[in-house]
Amino acid sequence: MQPLTGVVKDYAWGSPTAIPNLLGRPSDGSVQAEYWLGTHAQGPAVLDAEHTTLDAWLRTHPDELGEATRERFGDRLPFLLKVLAADAPLSLQVHPTAEDAAAGFERENAAGIPLDAPERSFRDASSKPELLVALSPFEALSGFRNPTRTLELFEGLGAPADMLNLVVGPLRHRANHEVALAETFLDCLTPADERGDILVEVVAAAARHMDDPGEVGRFARLAVLLDEHYPGDPSLLAALLLNHVTLYPGDGLYTAPGTLHAYLSGMGIEIMANSDNVLRGGLTPKHIDPAALASCVNFEAIAAPLVTPIADGDAIWHYPTPDPQFQLWRVEPALALPVRLPGFERARILLVVQGDVEARTFDGATLRLTQGQACFIGADESVQLAGAALAFVASSGV
Repeated sequence: MQPLTGVVKDYAWGSPTAIPNLLGRPSDGSVQAEYWLGTHAQGPAVLDAEHTTLDAWLRTHPDELGEATRERFGDRLPFLLKVLAADAPLSLQVHPTAEDAAAGFERENAAGIPLDAPERSFRDASSKPELLVALSPFEALSGFRNPTRTLELFEGLGAPADMLNLVVGPLRHRANHEVALAETFLDCLTPADERGDILVEVVAAAARHMDDPGEVGRFARLAVLLDEHYPGDPSLLAALLLNHVTLYPGDGLYTAPGTLHAYLSGMGIEIMANSDNVLRGGLTPKHIDPAALASCVNFEAIAAPLVTPIADGDAIWHYPTPDPQFQLWRVEPALALPVRLPGFERARILLVVQGDVEARTFDGATLRLTQGQACFIGADESVQLAGAALAFVASSGV
């Protein structure tokens, strides 16, 4: 059990205050988007007592990962734990399945595309499922909305029918929903002279309906928000095909490989497979590969995959997902009720987001953690947590 310090990422969509406030650091006015706790090569966390990165330390102490984790994933930590703070919408994106990732990685290697090239779509051969748990009210787009309802929302804006039909015509005329969504989505990513005019008309119509009650008003406000951040980007129309969900503190949202999604605003805890595979579909100046994207996106219309936490003993809630790479628990110990941490026999990362706690091992070693502090816990350590706090525990899912 050792104190662990993560790495801050300063992506443009981040918040200048949320992560500094969590970590108890002064804000310098620059944006901070993510705080990484793991062994990812682009930002490995540091074990404070050892003065070395967690990935380097695990290479010489692989037993600390746990036998089952090592059998499944080798001598590496298979998950990455993050704090995410968004003040602006992230890009429209999808993560590949394991099969798509392996095929894409091999294809781009064979083509001689460097791993750090901006036009690279597959940076490793792994899938990247992820789970986000809200720490504040959190807005996101996730998965394709039922196309019949999407058609109704577009029509509710009152944009000229002939122009609107150029965008959402397939939703009206295709009997197969997956075909309709695929055709509409990919058409929105294809530059065309009339696309700019359609976008202007849709956003102008949305601006007239921002104060409407119900779903049409919410749909209109989303269109205007995206246009404010990405003016003139035709992929805005593609983003409007997705479910728009609001999470409240403690709510979970699962993103399976193949699910098109975009986070819009808010702060949350995110856990994911330790992969760097992101295929972007718009709302970004970064590289977009429509062919690779189309091969990886699941065009089935589904409800947003919300995750309801399940009580797992006193003061512990588990967020169930099907992935072997990770598991996540929310832990809320009270002063009178010490809590035995879950995940024994697997390496764990503990992060305190509110309050302060004392972590105590079976052999009596103790570690005091306050808001924003984290520690690494080896597989063979049974740890009890006492105090009054809100914390999260991450481990592999095997």
